[in-house]
Amino acid sequence: MSDTSNNNEHNTQQEFTGATYPPKPIIIEKRENVVRRSMVSLAIYGLLFYFLFDQNIAYIAALLVVLIIHEMGHFLFMKLFNYNNVKIFIIPLLGAYTSGKKQQVSQKQLTMIILGGPVPGIIIGLVLYVLNRDWQDNNVRMLCNTFLIINLFNCLPFYPLDGGRLIETLFFKENYVLRMIFGIVSLLALVLLFFWNGMANPFFLIIPVFIGLELYNEYRHNKIREYLKQEKVNYCLDYENLPDKDYWFIRDCLILSFPKKYAAIPAGKYEYSILESAFINHISAVLQVNLNFDMGVFAKVLTVLFYLLLFFGPVLMYLFYNGFFVA
Repeated sequence: MSDTSNNNEHNTQQEFTGATYPPKPIIIEKRENVVRRSMVSLAIYGLLFYFLFDQNIAYIAALLVVLIIHEMGHFLFMKLFNYNNVKIFIIPLLGAYTSGKKQQVSQKQLTMIILGGPVPGIIIGLVLYVLNRDWQDNNVRMLCNTFLIINLFNCLPFYPLDGGRLIETLFFKENYVLRMIFGIVSLLALVLLFFWNGMANPFFLIIPVFIGLELYNEYRHNKIREYLKQEKVNYCLDYENLPDKDYWFIRDCLILSFPKKYAAIPAGKYEYSILESAFINHISAVLQVNLNFDMGVFAKVLTVLFYLLLFFGPVLMYLFYNGFFVA
Protein backbone atom coordinates (compact mmCIF):
# COMPACT_ATOMS: atom_id res chain seq x y z
CA MET A 1 0.00 0.00 0.00
CA SER A 2 0.75 3.50 -0.54
CA ASP A 3 -0.11 7.18 0.82
CA THR A 4 1.53 11.24 1.12
CA SER A 5 2.61 12.82 4.43
CA ASN A 6 4.90 15.39 6.06
CA ASN A 7 7.20 14.39 8.92
CA ASN A 8 9.20 17.51 9.77
CA GLU A 9 10.48 19.69 12.53
CA HIS A 10 10.05 23.47 12.65
CA ASN A 11 12.13 26.43 13.61
CA THR A 12 9.94 29.02 15.35
CA GLN A 13 10.85 32.67 15.59
CA GLN A 14 10.04 33.91 19.08
CA GLU A 15 10.12 37.61 18.22
CA PHE A 16 8.76 39.59 15.30
CA THR A 17 8.27 43.26 14.60
CA GLY A 18 6.56 45.38 12.01
CA ALA A 19 4.05 42.71 10.86
CA THR A 20 0.37 42.10 11.57
CA TYR A 21 0.93 38.36 11.61
CA PRO A 22 4.01 36.48 12.79
CA PRO A 23 5.89 34.60 10.08
CA LYS A 24 4.61 31.04 9.79
CA PRO A 25 6.99 28.45 11.29
CA ILE A 26 9.75 27.37 8.93
CA ILE A 27 9.83 23.68 8.08
CA ILE A 28 13.21 22.03 8.42
CA GLU A 29 13.51 18.60 6.87
CA LYS A 30 14.83 15.94 9.22
CA ARG A 31 18.07 14.29 8.23
CA GLU A 32 17.33 10.67 9.02
CA ASN A 33 19.18 7.45 8.56
CA VAL A 34 16.38 5.89 6.53
CA VAL A 35 18.13 2.54 6.10
CA ARG A 36 18.81 2.14 9.82
CA ARG A 37 15.27 3.13 10.76
CA SER A 38 13.80 0.72 8.20
CA MET A 39 15.98 -2.17 9.35
CA VAL A 40 14.99 -1.60 12.98
CA SER A 41 11.30 -1.44 11.99
CA LEU A 42 11.62 -4.64 9.97
CA ALA A 43 13.27 -6.39 12.91
CA ILE A 44 10.46 -5.33 15.25
CA TYR A 45 7.89 -6.43 12.65
CA GLY A 46 9.48 -9.88 12.35
CA LEU A 47 9.90 -10.40 16.10
CA LEU A 48 6.28 -9.49 16.86
CA PHE A 49 5.04 -11.88 14.18
CA TYR A 50 7.28 -14.63 15.57
CA PHE A 51 6.19 -14.30 19.20
CA LEU A 52 2.51 -13.32 18.78
CA PHE A 53 1.52 -15.58 15.89
CA ASP A 54 4.00 -18.44 16.40
CA GLN A 55 5.19 -18.29 12.78
CA ASN A 56 8.37 -20.01 11.62
CA ILE A 57 11.44 -18.05 10.59
CA ALA A 58 11.14 -19.00 6.90
CA TYR A 59 7.59 -17.56 6.68
CA ILE A 60 8.58 -14.34 8.48
CA ALA A 61 11.56 -13.91 6.12
CA ALA A 62 9.26 -14.44 3.11
CA LEU A 63 6.78 -11.93 4.52
CA LEU A 64 9.46 -9.28 4.97
CA VAL A 65 10.84 -9.84 1.45
CA VAL A 66 7.36 -9.48 -0.07
CA LEU A 67 6.74 -6.34 1.99
CA ILE A 68 10.02 -4.71 0.95
CA ILE A 69 9.55 -5.46 -2.77
CA HIS A 70 5.98 -4.12 -2.67
CA GLU A 71 6.92 -0.84 -1.00
CA MET A 72 10.06 -0.41 -3.11
CA GLY A 73 7.78 -0.43 -6.17
CA HIS A 74 5.87 2.56 -4.80
CA PHE A 75 9.12 4.19 -3.67
CA LEU A 76 10.92 3.95 -7.03
CA PHE A 77 7.98 5.34 -9.00
CA MET A 78 7.68 8.28 -6.58
CA LYS A 79 11.38 8.97 -7.05
CA LEU A 80 10.97 8.67 -10.83
CA PHE A 81 8.23 11.30 -10.79
CA ASN A 82 10.23 13.69 -8.58
CA TYR A 83 8.28 13.41 -5.34
CA ASN A 84 9.95 15.04 -2.35
CA ASN A 85 10.69 13.55 1.06
CA VAL A 86 9.90 9.99 -0.09
CA LYS A 87 10.02 7.52 2.81
CA ILE A 88 8.98 3.97 3.59
CA PHE A 89 7.31 3.39 6.95
CA ILE A 90 7.10 -0.11 8.43
CA ILE A 91 4.12 -0.55 10.76
CA PRO A 92 4.61 -3.60 13.03
CA LEU A 93 1.88 -6.25 12.51
CA LEU A 94 -0.08 -4.12 10.03
CA GLY A 95 2.23 -3.70 7.04
CA ALA A 96 3.94 -0.68 5.53
CA TYR A 97 3.30 2.40 3.45
CA THR A 98 5.32 4.79 1.32
CA SER A 99 4.86 8.53 1.62
CA GLY A 100 5.96 11.41 -0.56
CA LYS A 101 5.16 15.00 -1.27
CA LYS A 102 4.32 16.78 -4.50
CA GLN A 103 2.00 19.72 -5.10
CA GLN A 104 1.23 19.20 -8.79
CA VAL A 105 0.09 15.57 -9.04
CA SER A 106 -0.55 13.80 -12.33
CA GLN A 107 -3.42 11.30 -12.44
CA LYS A 108 -1.40 9.14 -14.82
CA GLN A 109 1.68 9.19 -12.59
CA LEU A 110 -0.36 8.51 -9.45
CA THR A 111 -1.91 5.48 -11.17
CA MET A 112 1.56 4.13 -12.00
CA ILE A 113 2.74 4.73 -8.43
CA ILE A 114 -0.21 2.75 -7.05
CA LEU A 115 0.22 -0.15 -9.49
CA GLY A 116 3.98 -0.15 -8.92
CA GLY A 117 3.43 -1.86 -5.56
CA PRO A 118 1.42 -5.03 -6.35
CA VAL A 119 2.47 -5.64 -9.97
CA PRO A 120 6.08 -6.82 -9.29
CA GLY A 121 4.96 -9.07 -6.44
CA ILE A 122 2.21 -10.72 -8.47
CA ILE A 123 4.57 -11.31 -11.41
CA ILE A 124 7.21 -12.83 -9.11
CA GLY A 125 4.55 -15.01 -7.47
CA LEU A 126 3.33 -16.31 -10.84
CA VAL A 127 6.87 -17.05 -12.05
CA LEU A 128 7.60 -18.97 -8.84
CA TYR A 129 4.34 -20.90 -9.25
CA VAL A 130 5.25 -22.01 -12.77
CA LEU A 131 8.84 -22.92 -11.83
CA ASN A 132 7.76 -24.83 -8.75
CA ARG A 133 5.59 -27.16 -10.80
CA ASP A 134 8.87 -28.91 -11.65
CA TRP A 135 10.75 -28.21 -8.43
CA GLN A 136 7.95 -29.17 -5.98
CA ASP A 137 9.74 -27.32 -3.17
CA ASN A 138 7.66 -26.48 -0.10
CA ASN A 139 9.62 -23.32 0.72
CA VAL A 140 9.23 -22.01 -2.84
CA ARG A 141 5.50 -22.82 -2.67
CA MET A 142 5.23 -20.88 0.58
CA LEU A 143 7.12 -17.90 -0.89
CA CYS A 144 4.93 -18.00 -4.00
CA ASN A 145 1.74 -18.04 -1.91
CA THR A 146 3.01 -15.17 0.24
CA PHE A 147 3.75 -13.01 -2.81
CA LEU A 148 0.35 -13.71 -4.36
CA ILE A 149 -1.84 -13.52 -1.25
CA ILE A 150 -0.43 -10.25 0.09
CA ASN A 151 -0.38 -8.46 -3.27
CA LEU A 152 -3.79 -9.75 -4.37
CA PHE A 153 -5.24 -8.68 -1.02
CA ASN A 154 -3.80 -5.23 -1.69
CA CYS A 155 -5.62 -5.22 -5.04
CA LEU A 156 -9.04 -5.52 -3.42
CA PRO A 157 -11.14 -2.47 -4.42
CA PHE A 158 -11.37 -1.07 -0.89
CA TYR A 159 -9.68 2.05 0.48
CA PRO A 160 -6.88 2.33 1.67
CA LEU A 161 -5.69 -0.78 -0.18
CA ASP A 162 -3.98 -0.20 -3.53
CA GLY A 163 -7.02 -1.42 -5.46
CA GLY A 164 -9.27 1.05 -3.67
CA ARG A 165 -6.82 3.91 -4.15
CA LEU A 166 -6.63 3.09 -7.86
CA ILE A 167 -10.44 3.20 -8.24
CA GLU A 168 -10.56 6.47 -6.29
CA THR A 169 -7.79 8.05 -8.38
CA LEU A 170 -9.40 7.07 -11.68
CA PHE A 171 -12.98 8.09 -10.98
CA PHE A 172 -13.65 10.32 -7.97
CA LYS A 173 -10.46 11.66 -6.42
CA GLU A 174 -11.85 15.21 -6.39
CA ASN A 175 -15.45 14.30 -5.44
CA TYR A 176 -15.74 14.56 -1.67
CA VAL A 177 -19.18 12.92 -1.37
CA LEU A 178 -18.23 9.89 -3.48
CA ARG A 179 -14.92 9.52 -1.62
CA MET A 180 -16.76 9.48 1.73
CA ILE A 181 -19.30 6.92 0.50
CA PHE A 182 -16.48 4.79 -0.92
CA GLY A 183 -14.59 5.06 2.36
CA ILE A 184 -17.61 3.94 4.42
CA VAL A 185 -18.28 1.01 2.06
CA SER A 186 -14.59 0.04 2.27
CA LEU A 187 -14.65 0.15 6.06
CA LEU A 188 -17.71 -2.10 6.28
CA ALA A 189 -16.36 -4.48 3.61
CA LEU A 190 -13.02 -4.92 5.40
CA VAL A 191 -14.72 -5.56 8.75
CA LEU A 192 -16.94 -8.23 7.16
CA LEU A 193 -13.95 -9.71 5.34
CA PHE A 194 -11.93 -10.05 8.53
CA PHE A 195 -14.79 -11.75 10.37
CA TRP A 196 -15.71 -13.96 7.42
CA ASN A 197 -12.16 -15.30 7.21
CA GLY A 198 -11.84 -15.81 10.94
CA MET A 199 -9.36 -12.93 11.12
CA ALA A 200 -11.19 -11.04 13.86
CA ASN A 201 -7.91 -10.44 15.64
CA PRO A 202 -7.70 -7.03 17.36
CA PHE A 203 -4.45 -6.28 15.51
CA PHE A 204 -6.13 -6.66 12.09
CA LEU A 205 -9.25 -4.77 13.14
CA ILE A 206 -7.05 -1.74 13.79
CA ILE A 207 -7.14 -1.12 10.01
CA PRO A 208 -10.92 -0.42 9.87
CA VAL A 209 -10.57 1.69 13.02
CA PHE A 210 -7.91 3.82 11.31
CA ILE A 211 -10.16 4.15 8.24
CA GLY A 212 -13.02 5.34 10.46
CA LEU A 213 -10.82 7.93 12.15
CA GLU A 214 -9.50 9.11 8.79
CA LEU A 215 -13.05 9.48 7.43
CA TYR A 216 -14.08 11.45 10.50
CA ASN A 217 -11.07 13.76 10.25
CA GLU A 218 -11.65 14.21 6.50
CA TYR A 219 -15.25 15.22 7.23
CA ARG A 220 -14.00 17.85 9.68
CA HIS A 221 -11.29 19.01 7.28
CA ASN A 222 -13.81 19.38 4.45
CA LYS A 223 -15.95 21.61 6.65
CA ILE A 224 -12.89 23.80 7.18
CA ARG A 225 -12.20 23.87 3.43
CA GLU A 226 -15.79 24.95 2.76
CA TYR A 227 -15.33 27.84 5.18
CA LEU A 228 -11.95 28.74 3.65
CA LYS A 229 -13.55 28.78 0.21
CA GLN A 230 -16.27 31.07 1.52
CA GLU A 231 -13.61 33.38 2.96
CA LYS A 232 -11.66 33.22 -0.33
CA VAL A 233 -8.64 31.55 1.24
CA ASN A 234 -6.70 29.41 -1.22
CA TYR A 235 -6.15 25.92 0.25
CA CYS A 236 -5.03 24.28 -3.01
CA LEU A 237 -1.32 24.90 -2.49
CA ASP A 238 1.54 23.47 -0.47
CA TYR A 239 2.73 24.67 2.92
CA GLU A 240 5.80 26.44 1.53
CA ASN A 241 3.61 28.76 -0.57
CA LEU A 242 0.99 29.39 2.13
CA PRO A 243 0.90 33.11 3.12
CA ASP A 244 1.56 33.93 6.77
CA LYS A 245 -1.92 35.41 7.19
CA ASP A 246 -3.58 32.25 5.85
CA TYR A 247 -1.45 30.07 8.13
CA TRP A 248 -2.79 31.79 11.23
CA PHE A 249 -6.32 31.91 9.82
CA ILE A 250 -6.37 28.13 9.19
CA ARG A 251 -4.72 27.61 12.57
CA ASP A 252 -7.65 29.42 14.23
CA CYS A 253 -10.08 27.24 12.26
CA LEU A 254 -8.37 24.12 13.60
CA ILE A 255 -8.48 25.41 17.18
CA LEU A 256 -12.22 26.02 16.91
CA SER A 257 -12.92 22.77 15.04
CA PHE A 258 -10.82 20.55 17.33
CA PRO A 259 -11.33 22.16 20.77
CA LYS A 260 -10.22 19.08 22.74
CA LYS A 261 -7.00 18.66 20.80
CA TYR A 262 -6.04 22.35 21.09
CA ALA A 263 -7.79 23.18 24.37
CA ALA A 264 -4.78 25.06 25.78
CA ILE A 265 -4.35 27.31 22.72
CA PRO A 266 -6.64 30.37 22.38
CA ALA A 267 -7.92 31.36 18.93
CA GLY A 268 -7.07 34.84 17.68
CA LYS A 269 -3.84 35.03 19.68
CA TYR A 270 -0.98 34.84 17.20
CA GLU A 271 1.83 33.48 19.32
CA TYR A 272 3.92 30.37 18.81
CA SER A 273 3.16 27.44 21.08
CA ILE A 274 4.68 24.08 21.96
CA LEU A 275 2.05 22.55 19.65
CA GLU A 276 3.27 24.38 16.56
CA SER A 277 4.64 21.19 15.01
CA ALA A 278 1.20 19.61 15.35
CA PHE A 279 -0.36 22.69 13.73
CA ILE A 280 2.04 22.47 10.79
CA ASN A 281 1.16 18.83 10.12
CA HIS A 282 -2.55 19.46 10.63
CA ILE A 283 -2.60 22.46 8.31
CA SER A 284 -0.69 20.43 5.71
CA ALA A 285 -3.48 17.82 5.95
CA VAL A 286 -6.13 20.49 5.27
CA LEU A 287 -4.25 21.83 2.25
CA GLN A 288 -4.95 19.94 -0.97
CA VAL A 289 -2.72 19.08 -3.89
CA ASN A 290 -3.60 20.01 -7.45
CA LEU A 291 -4.53 16.89 -9.42
CA ASN A 292 -3.91 17.08 -13.16
CA PHE A 293 -6.56 14.96 -14.90
CA ASP A 294 -4.40 13.76 -17.78
CA MET A 295 -6.14 10.41 -18.41
CA GLY A 296 -8.90 10.16 -21.00
CA VAL A 297 -11.69 7.58 -21.15
CA PHE A 298 -9.63 5.17 -23.28
CA ALA A 299 -6.68 5.29 -20.87
CA LYS A 300 -8.99 4.67 -17.91
CA VAL A 301 -10.65 1.70 -19.63
CA LEU A 302 -7.23 0.17 -20.39
CA THR A 303 -6.15 0.70 -16.78
CA VAL A 304 -9.29 -0.98 -15.45
CA LEU A 305 -8.80 -3.93 -17.82
CA PHE A 306 -5.18 -4.25 -16.67
CA TYR A 307 -6.33 -4.10 -13.04
CA LEU A 308 -8.88 -6.88 -13.65
CA LEU A 309 -6.24 -8.99 -15.40
CA LEU A 310 -3.86 -8.35 -12.50
CA PHE A 311 -6.49 -9.46 -10.01
CA PHE A 312 -8.02 -12.45 -11.83
CA GLY A 313 -4.95 -13.50 -13.86
CA PRO A 314 -3.43 -15.65 -11.08
CA VAL A 315 -6.77 -17.41 -10.57
CA LEU A 316 -7.09 -18.16 -14.29
CA MET A 317 -3.49 -19.43 -14.41
CA TYR A 318 -4.11 -21.73 -11.45
CA LEU A 319 -7.25 -23.13 -13.09
CA PHE A 320 -5.42 -23.58 -16.39
CA TYR A 321 -2.47 -25.47 -14.90
CA ASN A 322 -4.79 -27.69 -12.89
CA GLY A 323 -6.82 -28.78 -15.91
CA PHE A 324 -10.04 -26.92 -15.22
CA PHE A 325 -10.21 -25.68 -18.84
CA VAL A 326 -9.71 -29.11 -20.39
CA ALA A 327 -12.80 -30.33 -22.24
